[in-house]
Amino acid sequence: MSRPSWVAPVGFALAIAGTAVATYLTIAHFTSPTVLACASTGVVNCERVTTSAQSKVFGIPVAVLGLAWFVAMSGLCSPWAWRAHASWIRTARLVSAGTAMAFVLWLVYAELFVIHAICLWCTVIHVLAFGLFVIVVLYGTEPAD
Repeated sequence: MSRPSWVAPVGFALAIAGTAVATYLTIAHFTSPTVLACASTGVVNCERVTTSAQSKVFGIPVAVLGLAWFVAMSGLCSPWAWRAHASWIRTARLVSAGTAMAFVLWLVYAELFVIHAICLWCTVIHVLAFGLFVIVVLYGTEPAD
């Protein structure tokens, strides 16, 4: 079965969009969470989420981890990588997407049940990561044509 022609450009676009949003969240982390264009009161509260104890893992800001992941996925989902015949690229893409999806599920749990607030920018990141996960699971393990 051949891979649809839209897979490479859509996967790459999702990874680039994720890189942009993760860059924005990383800048906000290292400057001030008040620069986030998001509510800071009520259930939707980006500031509460991005400054919570769950905003770091082993001392590393989650925003930085997300940025690193999206940069890596930009390479693994580049048009060149989709055309590559090396099996390690397909494996890295699948393992990376699966690991990220597990992390996203933990982050969503933390937002809903630990922090009791939702960050809209984080939700954008989660949706982009989920989109990449779906594309990679459905089409990312097939050898290039």
